[in-house]
Amino acid sequence: MEDTVPARPERTPGAKFLWTALIGLVLAIPLFSVYLLVYDRQSQSETARASIAQGWGGPQTIAGPFLVIPFLDQATETVVEGGRQVTRSRDVWRELALSPEAAELQTELSPERRKRSIYEAVVYEAAVRGQARFALPADLARYGVTIDRLAFDRAELRFGLSDARGLFGPPPQVHVAGLALTLQPGKGPAQTRGSGFYAPLDASALKAGPIATSFVYAMRGNDSLTLAPQAGDTRWTVVSPWPHPSFQGGFLPATRRVGDNGFSATYRVGNLALGQSLVDVRDPVQAAPPEPRAVQGPDAGEHEARITLVQPVDLYSQVNRAVKYGFLFIGFTFLAFLMFDVIGGVAVAGVEYLLVGAGLVLFFVLLLAFAEVIGFTAAYLLASAAIIGQIAAYSAAVLKSWRRAVWIGGLLVALYAVLYILLSLEAYSLLIGSVLLFVALGAVMYVTRRVDWTGKRISAT
Repeated sequence: MEDTVPARPERTPGAKFLWTALIGLVLAIPLFSVYLLVYDRQSQSETARASIAQGWGGPQTIAGPFLVIPFLDQATETVVEGGRQVTRSRDVWRELALSPEAAELQTELSPERRKRSIYEAVVYEAAVRGQARFALPADLARYGVTIDRLAFDRAELRFGLSDARGLFGPPPQVHVAGLALTLQPGKGPAQTRGSGFYAPLDASALKAGPIATSFVYAMRGNDSLTLAPQAGDTRWTVVSPWPHPSFQGGFLPATRRVGDNGFSATYRVGNLALGQSLVDVRDPVQAAPPEPRAVQGPDAGEHEARITLVQPVDLYSQVNRAVKYGFLFIGFTFLAFLMFDVIGGVAVAGVEYLLVGAGLVLFFVLLLAFAEVIGFTAAYLLASAAIIGQIAAYSAAVLKSWRRAVWIGGLLVALYAVLYILLSLEAYSLLIGSVLLFVALGAVMYVTRRVDWTGKRISAT
């Protein structure tokens, strides 16, 4: 007499659903690992872009010019001598800092793509031309300063440039009343962390009326160009062949034009909008050495105007967004297999669910790897075609029918097509996604309306 092994009772539809959901949750671990992989590759990309731009010049901030005139002032101090308080006066040098009444700058940005291995950075050369007009305030005495105490022959015209390593080509040229000035490094304003250049001059002509200056210099930078306006009336015009600018900061262009051939923008900023006076009396400041600046500069301040040269396709952010839809891929595909199991009577093992889920997760790894080399769109088509073919072929064996495999393949084609649309239409992705989920839920409810999930109705008959 042969021993017979009792047959394992078949799981109810409800148990199969819970088992499938559990496997889907397990796949959250590799899916989260892919998310971390994207973050790691993005960090490597930023480091690579920093090395590409190293020595070229960082994100540049320009400020000035402004005129600084030293003057003698009296300072009093109280000291204790022999148990008594003694007040003494001494002469100290202070500075009268004048912002221009009006300043006009024209900047031509010439961008360039630079690559190293699979990484790319956008750098630029900028030609800056400008004019500024300075005048002594009519109410100078209100600031506790008299003309006879001003050392006009020790005046300095100062310019700010956040990364002076970016200066290149012919030396900067600064003229006052047609006279060329000799430039020295440093003494930039706080907006550029003390980095920049200055020119000593005799500003005695200010006694008779306003003086005008003109300047020309060329610089290199990457990622963005920022202006910190200081004049009573600042006009800044920027032109560039780069077709993807981003206008940021506290001031936006008064007029702008953006097209396939580039952009032009004109800013108009007054000192009332800046909330600062054109005159400042201060103690001399010894500027500290400028700190190194990263490739991606800090956020633009509320009193700055910034233009960023945006790369139109940030593949890491797109892959990152795609990974966030990974659960939808796993859920819809597993649901299709479950329907064939519960309604079609084709048993699908847990290991088969895991293998199919592993293929769906692998899609995002392939997408990231190929996108770094051939671009996002081509990588998306290649990776999705590979995974659809692989899972469809495996489904033919698991579901024991090529016809059923075609249904799985069609489902995946639809899913990948919808995902690409969601990634392209970022503003409407939530709306489209929620509507599709509603339709999918309704379809599942309709198909499974007669399914006995608990198996009690079968046992009762």
